[in-house]
Amino acid sequence: MRENIHPSYQKVVFHDTVADTYFVVGSTIKTERTVEYEGKTYPYVTIEVSSSSHPFYTGEQRVAKKDGRVSKFNQRFGSIGSK
Repeated sequence: MRENIHPSYQKVVFHDTVADTYFVVGSTIKTERTVEYEGKTYPYVTIEVSSSSHPFYTGEQRVAKKDGRVSKFNQRFGSIGSK
């Protein structure tokens, strides 16, 4: 294997700003920011969606718009073909 061609792999703290949760994951991401977490200093990255805040993982369902494209089409043209 060639030397010095691979990115450095390190532990990084990711902060889900929506759920306000922190988690440590091994990553090759590069950042200038650092944070002290559980007594150690780690590189720090903020994210907006993680398994702590994503509706698929949390079980929260978002309400879809009731007046979607199909609904609007049926309201305008649904009665034309039924005559």
